[in-house]
Amino acid sequence: MSYSDKIDDVLASYEEAFPQSLERLFELLRVPSISTDPAYKGDCLRAAEMLSAELNDLGFEARVAPTAGHPMVVGHYKSQNADAPHALFYGHYDVQPADPLELWEREPFDPQLIEREDGTKAIGARGASDDKGQLRTFVEACRAWKTTTGDIPCNLTILFEGEEESGSTSMEPFLKDNAEELKSDFALVCDTTMWDANTPAITISLRGNTAGEVIIKAAKRDLHSGLYGSAARNPITLLTRILGRLHDEDGRVTLPGFYDGVKDPSPEFLDLWNNLDFDGEAFLGAVGLSVPAGETGRTVLEQTWSRPTAEINGIIGGYTGDGFKTVIPAKASAKVSFRLVPDQDPEAIWESFENYVRENLPADCEAEFIRRGGGPGLALSASNPTLQQCAAALTEEWGTQTALMGSGGSIPIVGDFNRLLGMETILVGFALDDDQIHSPNEKYELNSFHKGGRSWVRILGSLGDGATA
Repeated sequence: MSYSDKIDDVLASYEEAFPQSLERLFELLRVPSISTDPAYKGDCLRAAEMLSAELNDLGFEARVAPTAGHPMVVGHYKSQNADAPHALFYGHYDVQPADPLELWEREPFDPQLIEREDGTKAIGARGASDDKGQLRTFVEACRAWKTTTGDIPCNLTILFEGEEESGSTSMEPFLKDNAEELKSDFALVCDTTMWDANTPAITISLRGNTAGEVIIKAAKRDLHSGLYGSAARNPITLLTRILGRLHDEDGRVTLPGFYDGVKDPSPEFLDLWNNLDFDGEAFLGAVGLSVPAGETGRTVLEQTWSRPTAEINGIIGGYTGDGFKTVIPAKASAKVSFRLVPDQDPEAIWESFENYVRENLPADCEAEFIRRGGGPGLALSASNPTLQQCAAALTEEWGTQTALMGSGGSIPIVGDFNRLLGMETILVGFALDDDQIHSPNEKYELNSFHKGGRSWVRILGSLGDGATA
């Protein structure tokens, strides 16, 4: 059976049912499934039960799987295609808190269709883009295939998480306990962005990270700066001096061994990035900056997609309230994170940081460290056959060449799939950078939702055909 012969019929069915698809999304958006706030535990369960029931109606064997935190939704579909590949699709049904509520132009859990003067439309609600609208593009594509042909071209495992926005604390033990059930040929994740509103994208590289806090202590109590000034060690001064030496004048990180394993981007990747027509000056200009601060001689895309970083995310010490208090504090602390590229070892990087701090401590001072976890960077070859099939299907739907892009951020679940299940992940997303995820007035372009579902229809068909070619 050639699934490509069925694409037009499936897309016609998808179009006919699109108003109902939109209403199903609105129904899910009305559920305030805020995972970080215990007050919404019942709403998280309600969202999970809604999704599980829908998957069962579509022919999946689905269940709400309890965890120590919020439940997972797990569903399995067995295709009639004897040679079908087996894909695991991941999304998350939980959302960020809506605070501050006074900055919203509409009720965050009362989804609205926003119509603009230029005729474009967007879906406004908390979770519209991150990630309920995204995960529903895949579910609606499955519905269109099942409605039209009675089948879905691929064997599927669905995994919907309920704690992505609150640290995914239950994910690793769940993957370990259910590894045999969840292991598939590859994973598909819809929680990323397009290159722009008209250019689909697959994210093929992610930076890893390691992060934590450093606390430097000196005197046993806060001291009067007049009585002890210059005689007593000031932890803030010491901490800022140590942190200020993390970079040299060329923007390179000075930690011993930091660049072990770090490679320059391949010519293949550089060619792809150079063809994206990226304007580094405009990128920085949009946030009021003009001069790249990373490694000298690297483009902005190289700096953000392919080079490791050391960043100070916060410093605390002394009196920070209103008015003034002339003290030398007993301690000072900083939150520090490192974005890592493939082949960097997160454990080794954090150990190097701890050693660097300790080696620069004078007498009478001590350092304490609180580790906040992390994971390695990942990269997928642009020649990966599954990636190529997905990219071709996206290009067919959008009429624009699919961008194969990097990401400066980290998506821990991708590393978990690779490390615990031995699976590579294809990251296909339809969000836009201006969707205001995690902020007031989050939105998801109606076109992203509409063509996102159509894109998955094509991808599922292509993957099914690839199995029988």
